[in-house]
Amino acid sequence: MPQGTGRQRAATAGTDLQRERILQAAATLFASQGYAATTLAQIVRALDVTKPFVYYYFRDKQEIFETLSWRPAVDCFTALDFAPDDPRRAVDKVKAGIEGLIRATVAHHPCAFFAYREPQVYRPEYIAAQKKLAHHFYDRLFPLLEEARRDGDLDFRETKITAFAACSLPGFLYSWYRPDGRLAPEQLVQELSILAWRVLGLRAR
Repeated sequence: MPQGTGRQRAATAGTDLQRERILQAAATLFASQGYAATTLAQIVRALDVTKPFVYYYFRDKQEIFETLSWRPAVDCFTALDFAPDDPRRAVDKVKAGIEGLIRATVAHHPCAFFAYREPQVYRPEYIAAQKKLAHHFYDRLFPLLEEARRDGDLDFRETKITAFAACSLPGFLYSWYRPDGRLAPEQLVQELSILAWRVLGLRAR
């Protein structure tokens, strides 16, 4: 979580389990009826607990929402965090990173889509932290794309436009994706990855 959010409780198996219970119940409600229509009282009823129980772990409803949103943001925007001595070609790192971003988006359904659906909910501090994460990702992606182009593995013109176009593909999932759809999650990841590589101008070796 961004600094300044979250209550600092000593992590134990018990506290982690209770936090997860709260987060799962809240995620279901946020996904089905939205942030504004979801109340802390509804989360409490879904858990069959008291409000002080929830307040022990979270300051308020907004903190729960931001916690749910932060996890997919971290997994998506650290998808290019390879070891410094990773020997793979730039194109293979690009493919792995973008596929990882797509896989994280799908795996974190529905929470990965909260930021697309209700961007107005977040505090400025949270937005700033999320932007920092995104810059972390793109600061790694841009030079990898250009190296892969020099290697003759990718064919594109504008680095930033190409990167943003390819990485925007999973963002559109929020309007139509259903985990029980025709394609299994991993099949969907592969289909979207192939489309992203086409945007990048992937060349056959």
